[in-house]
Amino acid sequence: MRNRLSPVKRRSDAGVFAGAPRSYICPMPDSDGREPSALADPLVTDSYEVIPGRRDAGLLLLCDHAVNALPSGYGTLGLPAAQLERHIAYDIGAKAVTEHVARMLGVPAICTRFSRLLIDVNRGLDDPTLIMRISDGAVVPGNRRLDAAERERRVRLYYEPYHLRIDALIESCVAAGVPPVLLSIHSFTDQWKGVPRPWHAAILWDRDYRFSVPLLEALRADNGIVVGENEPYDGKLAGDCMWQHGTRRGLAHTIIEVRQDLIRTPEGQLAWAERIAAAVQAVFARADLREAMHTVQYFGSHTDTEGAPPYTSHPEGSPA
Repeated sequence: MRNRLSPVKRRSDAGVFAGAPRSYICPMPDSDGREPSALADPLVTDSYEVIPGRRDAGLLLLCDHAVNALPSGYGTLGLPAAQLERHIAYDIGAKAVTEHVARMLGVPAICTRFSRLLIDVNRGLDDPTLIMRISDGAVVPGNRRLDAAERERRVRLYYEPYHLRIDALIESCVAAGVPPVLLSIHSFTDQWKGVPRPWHAAILWDRDYRFSVPLLEALRADNGIVVGENEPYDGKLAGDCMWQHGTRRGLAHTIIEVRQDLIRTPEGQLAWAERIAAAVQAVFARADLREAMHTVQYFGSHTDTEGAPPYTSHPEGSPA
């Protein structure tokens, strides 16, 4: 399948998307002269925001923990306002990085518009951490005595619309002729329980190596940064967003985590977005990867309980 993302270039005029850094251009028409497909429509709801991008670009960005906002009527969930500025409420810096990457590459993105403390879209509905009562030492009063009706309300108004829109975006990309690769952008704290974390960024993945391993290699080509693999979190999580939309649908996918102290400022957010965009383009430029990345293929998960899947997760010669 033909590569859908143009190499990074410089040009004197502004990019197609407002706010796009001048060092990047958006994807151009294919070499056969076919015009790009229509953009995924911009859309803002109480649950999510869609950033427009080419439906046939071959890539869809997700930001599950984009903001620390809470809907009207929830106040601060009983927390001091300062607690909402912590990582327990959102992934600091991740939304700005996602927006930059989307505009640099001309691809669609979807971001949540509510705090993960309300309900965490990166958890399965049966996960006990779906709605946190205590998070990193902070008791969340508004979640302590949650009844079934309130839980159902949060699922119906905030959790489900986000996941349904992801499904719709994927279907739109498939209809445009290119099953998309999914890239979920997150951030992690620079230390945990007083212990500094050495990684500048990390790639989290389960069994599907098609995009994860090449992206990891592309990032590690920069000797100035330390890139972890399934650190400080494990990418093998049944029910999470990538499991729901990547693993179960057979779409190539991965999660990138960036350390929060590196993306707290606009300068850091832009720098890391440029690094991520360049790494993605390096992967998409590899002719040996294109067909596999945009083919629906089921790899299953290390969390599967039904026994070994009826296929080979890693064909001979591929990463284990």
